[in-house]
Amino acid sequence: MSILKLKPSCKDYIWGGSRLKKEYGIGYDGEVLAEAWELSCHPDGPSYIVNSRYAGKTLQQYIDEEGKEVLGTHCRRFRDFPILTKFIDAKDNLSIQVHPDNRYALKNEGQYGKTEMWYVMDAGKDAFLYYGFKKEISREEFARRIQEDTLLEVLNAVPVQKGDVLFIESGTIHAIGKNILIAEIQQNSNITYRVYDYGRVGKDGKKRDLHIEKALAVTNRIPIIKDNSGYPHVADCDYFTVDKLNLDGKVMQKLTGKVSEESFASILILDGEGTISNQGEILNYKKGDSFFLPAGSGKYTIKGTCDALITTIRAKAAQVRIGIDIGGTDTKIGLIDVH
Repeated sequence: MSILKLKPSCKDYIWGGSRLKKEYGIGYDGEVLAEAWELSCHPDGPSYIVNSRYAGKTLQQYIDEEGKEVLGTHCRRFRDFPILTKFIDAKDNLSIQVHPDNRYALKNEGQYGKTEMWYVMDAGKDAFLYYGFKKEISREEFARRIQEDTLLEVLNAVPVQKGDVLFIESGTIHAIGKNILIAEIQQNSNITYRVYDYGRVGKDGKKRDLHIEKALAVTNRIPIIKDNSGYPHVADCDYFTVDKLNLDGKVMQKLTGKVSEESFASILILDGEGTISNQGEILNYKKGDSFFLPAGSGKYTIKGTCDALITTIRAKAAQVRIGIDIGGTDTKIGLIDVH
């Protein structure tokens, strides 16, 4: 059994809606479904296998029994499973927040930091996200604006529509606005430092906690320059590489890919229906489904109509050191690849 179909853990955060249940077929009994953790080995919300002899077990239990070889050689550098994939239904605004980098998070929280990417699956009229600052601000101004509730005045509001992609590096202040559906691929972390929450209260009737001192310590206060550094991928960094698949059922009816020994493949179905096959096994897929193909699975074929995100782990980018030799009459500069 080389194709594992996954069932998510579900989260009922107060800003969530019901579209993931109604439109994406996510099975959940509650009224509010804010997030579905589609590919997860995080203890706060593991995903479960629904087929094969591992049916009913978590993805982490499968990895523990089969061995880390199913993750691929590129994952050897990670202590834990490297990524977490979610569907997010923001019926209301999310809090203004920031995530720490690995160094700060491992030292202070005992888990990875969080770099992430957002793929906008749908967005209402005039929908927008907060993404970094409009201008550089000092730590003192940052703290003062949090205290005075004027932080929104200096945040960069980015209008979005279906198909937009944002890459959010750790340390970037951000928030998803209301009436947006998002597919998120992130590091395997559940650390969020909240700095502003519109004065809302949680289920206990109390205002939700803010994490101001930690946010002050980790936030990049310089404006973010949006670029296409992931090209030709949707997103590409040391933690994940994401590619977009589109089959229209007419001109493009089939895709054949390969899962090497280097990395597993995660396939998240955003829309459409059809079949996915590997090693003689054929499974049906539909909108909202999530699949895990272990490293070394070989060729797989996807047929039908399909919008999907395919996530893999590449080798870590090579580190380059610069050596400078300043002589009496000339200067020599050398680049050394220390990967």
